[in-house]
Amino acid sequence: MTAAEKKRREMRETIRDASIREFARNGLAGTSTQAIADAAGITKAQLHYYISSKEELYQEVLRYIVEQWREIFFLAASPEDPATAISRYIEQKLKHALEYPDISRFFAREIARGAPEMSPHWCGLRKAVEEASGVINRWIEGGKIKPVDPLLFQINMWAVTQHYAEYEAQVRVLMNKAADAPLDDGRIIKEATTLFLLRCGLTEEGMVS
Repeated sequence: MTAAEKKRREMRETIRDASIREFARNGLAGTSTQAIADAAGITKAQLHYYISSKEELYQEVLRYIVEQWREIFFLAASPEDPATAISRYIEQKLKHALEYPDISRFFAREIARGAPEMSPHWCGLRKAVEEASGVINRWIEGGKIKPVDPLLFQINMWAVTQHYAEYEAQVRVLMNKAADAPLDDGRIIKEATTLFLLRCGLTEEGMVS
């Protein structure tokens, strides 16, 4: 990679991160290209050198989020060991939500308004869910976990792990944590992991006797 290519990639990442913050706070309609440029520390003219419109940028961010989540949180990554796969999924998902809450808020805002921009991205998400459901069904058929509804099990894990980003202000009040204080991720991860392992008849060590 040449120095020019590296610089261009870094600027695209800066713009993407700035747009995530702005879109998460104000949505697509409420975000201007000037606001994105200001958040990225560049001029509006410089921004438009890299993007043609905020709508194009919004789609780019959606694609980035969907692809990133699929790579990091795919439940089928450890199909042979349900306790490990579920524990790893919850830990990675919660750590990501706590470290990058604006990504979760961006996505939640899009879904809350009816997901009008998600049409190009549903196929990839649905495929990932279907593959993970297949893994869960094989765990059930093999007697590795108690019967669960594979789809709802995934939706419930998603809901719990996303909560700490989407409702961070409420979580901080209830946990008596100041805005600049780190949340107790170890406590949160342990409770969520235990919740979903027990639903499957598991502990971190394996099947409940």
